Amino acid sequence: MTTDSDELPVQYADIECARERLDDDTVVKRTPIERSSSLDEFVGGEVYLKMEHLQWTGSFKTRGAYNKIRQDVERGVDRFVAASAGNHAQGVALAATKCGADSTIYMPENAPQAKVDATREYGATVELVGRDFQETMAHAKSTVEETDAEFVHAYDDEDIIAGQGTLGIEMYHDNPNVDTVVVPIGGGGLIGGVSTAIKHLSPETRVVGVQATGAETVHKSLDKGMPVTLDEVDTIADGIATGGVSETTLRIIRQNVDDVVTVTDTEIARAILLLLERAKQVVEGAGAASVAAILSDDLDVSGETVMPLLCGGNLDMTGLQTVLVHALTERQQLLRLRVRINDRPGKMEEISGIIADKGANIRDVRHDRSVDDLEIGEAYLVFRVEASGAEHADSIIDAVEAAGYAVEDITKTI
Repeated sequence: MTTDSDELPVQYADIECARERLDDDTVVKRTPIERSSSLDEFVGGEVYLKMEHLQWTGSFKTRGAYNKIRQDVERGVDRFVAASAGNHAQGVALAATKCGADSTIYMPENAPQAKVDATREYGATVELVGRDFQETMAHAKSTVEETDAEFVHAYDDEDIIAGQGTLGIEMYHDNPNVDTVVVPIGGGGLIGGVSTAIKHLSPETRVVGVQATGAETVHKSLDKGMPVTLDEVDTIADGIATGGVSETTLRIIRQNVDDVVTVTDTEIARAILLLLERAKQVVEGAGAASVAAILSDDLDVSGETVMPLLCGGNLDMTGLQTVLVHALTERQQLLRLRVRINDRPGKMEEISGIIADKGANIRDVRHDRSVDDLEIGEAYLVFRVEASGAEHADSIIDAVEAAGYAVEDITKTI
């Protein structure tokens, strides 16, 4: 990391100007921080959650969108176009509506329905185009070329980056003694702004970025000295699944960010569940990535005061269900057990009783008779069982085996 910030396209003064524009708390509010004693114990430090998922629209994106759109409207622009997987869409929609302008948002065909609905409710026209963010982006840009609308990029825009940087000012003033801030990275606009603000106000504070392994591009981009774009991304954290950073954000990351770590979807799911259980906060995958990072072996924050940024909370119920099933399965609190039986009346009742006697709940059970390795008159019973964890799961299996049945734990194979 170098120290000459004068070369960078976004300066702290730009962020201060953005902060003055964001003077309407019906557009952007100051979000709280909360100490998490549970996470303190996990990481061996002091953890302060920056709860930006409680922002209007459920994410930080309104900060940058409003900073750009307000200036453009003052210059006479009255129509805006954006491409987004969801959070940027809502930010642009709200900002444009507040400024009296029209907005059309192009979203991927698989965008979460909750984000689509919310974007429309904030006043935008929504078009679902493209199988992923890159296709959606290409279509949106081609549309702009045929109109007089202004394109609002999710991260490759200096006004957007400066607007996101207002969050960095808040994070510093929330706790000036913070040793490390942890910021999710998609396209780099958020960490670009936050790191610029933090390094100006507290140069000794460590800034760590975090990407999902299925959408990781920063390390490759830094190694090559230019942005690397992925053809496909694969992560539950759709808010940071851009598949690439820009030249502008890469320059800022190179200079202001001390380290970048990656986390798996399993680690992100675990963090979502932990935040739900311990902090009583519903956070989407991108927002939970920062907590996943401090819990991982790749980032040591023991003995430090650390502030993970919960950047978004727009997790729809279908997505939440998927994450919970994955996380509970990984904890061995949700099992699938396949028991081989002689297919006679009473067997299901007998085995169900054994499982119940161990204090476990059976969610459902099915007969499976169409399997090649079964003899005539045999069947499998497949139980989906709720357990309290690995020790309880083992005791259930042991009890069924002790009753003379062959049991397979097929939790991760179905």
